[in-house]
This record gives sequence, C-alpha cells and structure tokens, in this order.
Amino acid sequence: MNNIIVQDRKDQFAEIVTMIQHTRSEVVRLANASLIDLYWRVGKYISDKISISEWGDGVVKQLADYIEKNSPEVKGFSDKNLWRMKQFYETYKDADEKLSPLVRQISWTNNLIIMSRTKSSDERFFYLTLCQKEHLSKRELNRQIDTSLYERSKIGTPKISPLVREIAPQAEQIFRDQYVLEFIGGKDYEHENTMKKALIARMKDFVLEFGKDFLFIDEEYRLQVGNSDFRIDLLFYHRELQCLVAFELKMEKFKPEHLGQLNFYLEALDRDVKKPKENPSIGVLLCKDKDDAVVEYALSRSLSPTMVAEYQLCLPDKALLQRKLHEIQESLSESEDENNLNDAENLHT
Repeated sequence: MNNIIVQDRKDQFAEIVTMIQHTRSEVVRLANASLIDLYWRVGKYISDKISISEWGDGVVKQLADYIEKNSPEVKGFSDKNLWRMKQFYETYKDADEKLSPLVRQISWTNNLIIMSRTKSSDERFFYLTLCQKEHLSKRELNRQIDTSLYERSKIGTPKISPLVREIAPQAEQIFRDQYVLEFIGGKDYEHENTMKKALIARMKDFVLEFGKDFLFIDEEYRLQVGNSDFRIDLLFYHRELQCLVAFELKMEKFKPEHLGQLNFYLEALDRDVKKPKENPSIGVLLCKDKDDAVVEYALSRSLSPTMVAEYQLCLPDKALLQRKLHEIQESLSESEDENNLNDAENLHT
C-alpha cells in the first residue's frame, strides 16, 4: 500500500514538474517573440527615417551611442545590429503573410543566418519552417544550409539529420538565444566548457596583476562581422602601447588555423573598434591540452621592427604565460578532483 501511495505521489509531482517546464518554455518563447517584434519596429523606424532622407547613415551610429550611454544595461543595440534590424524589416515587409509569423517563432541568431544565407523568399520560407518545426540550433541550421537541404528538397524528400530529431525536444535551450538573454538581463545558459571558463577567469586576474597598464574591457567580447557574431575570450586595453589586446584560449593542441582565427579577430577590431589614434591590436593565443601549453603572439604586419620589439617588451613573456597556464590548470584539476572525492564520500555516507 505504501508503495502505491509513493508511486501516486510521484506521478502527481511529475505533473507539477511538467507544468513548470511547460511554463518556462512558454516564457522564453514569448520573450523571444517580443524581442523579434521590437527589432522589427526599430528596423521599420530606421528604414522610414532614412527613406525620407531625415536620417543619414551617421545617425544610426549616434543612436547606438545614445542607447549605450543612456541604457548601458541594455545589450544588442550596436550600430551593426541596428542596421541588421533595418535589413530584417526591409527583407520581410513585403513578404507573403505566411512568413511574418514564422520570423517571430525562431531566434534572432537563426533569423540572421537565414536572412544572410538564402537567396529567395521560397528558400527563406523553407528554412524558417524547418527551424520552427525542428527547433534547430544555429549550428544545425548552418549545417543544413551547407548541405543544400533546400535544393535537395526540390528533387525529393530530404533526409533530416538524426541529430535534429535528438535535439528537437530541447526547445527551451534552443530559444535561449544570446540576444534574448542579454535583453532581459539573464545569464548565458548555452553549453559552456567549465574548465575553460575557469581558466579564462584566472588568466584575466593574472593579466591584470601583471602590470597596471592592462585595462580590462570585457570577457567573451562580441565582434559583429556582417550577419555573423564572434566572441573574443578576453579583451584588454594597454595604456602604454595604446592598443587593444585580445586573448584567445584553446583547450587543445596548437593548430595553425587558431592563429588565422585570431588574426581575423584583430582585423575586425582594427576596422570596427580601434580608435583612429590608437595602434594596431595585438593577439595572444593560449593553447593548453593535458600534455602541453603553447603561447603565440599575433601582431599586425604593418608594425615596424621597432614597434614589434616595444610590443613584446610590454607583453607578458611567453614562457611566463606557459608556466602560469600550466599552474592554473593544475590548480583547477586538483580542485575538481577534490570536489569529486567529496561528492563520492557524501554519496557513500
């Protein structure tokens, strides 16, 4: 009898959990739809002002600066994203009525991907519908576009990756788009590497302790290039060198393409973030796997040998960074082992 009562209560409790999860998903869905609607209205406002020549291109940058100054807690309204909102509105304002509801049911990130990577209204409708039905992550959406799923669908019934079926129930996670979370002031709930995050936090403290010339700007600093977003692990400003310093941490063995990625970030920083009187940005690449640590600098080719020498003199020595990286990882591994041991002991008791 007791077992029956316990099972009945478990079923009842499960109903409550289901209600909670459903409501959480619904709240995220509504937040996402409201944010997309806001972007639509802002995009329309900007488009209308520019179309009647009341605003010039420079006004959009002024608007972004005004928002940042007067509402610093509000993210996602850089001049680049404001231009994306204008493009978003102009892309769909004359579209078929069937498209309008769909754009509000998927994340802003996926909207950007579809808007930039599709060529026709029919193709946009195809991928918007696919995202809405299958709850595609941005990675899976890009993969389906890369494999020309739309083109293949016109030939026969396309096969959807088993991974899509696997992630479809995780709608709440898919809708936790970075733009939604930043707008409502939430945390980043995307999957993250805990060890890497801890290493980045410790490395940030070390760089700030290394010299007073380093000023911290941001962690996971967002770079917007076209309709794509990228993130720099750590971004500093060096007062003596008068330049931006980007740190990238890779939890794997060094690969040449890592430097290529960092150089791409530096070019974007110099083009879009660096002030006219500041010097070219510097990149510091940190690669750490279980056996080895590699540190490389990425410097602009336009720098003179004298300037390169000055940069290297002001930056932490490579050998010092390698030792510190190894020391931090050893410390974190010991803490993790200790926590696992305590968990095991608690479970045993």
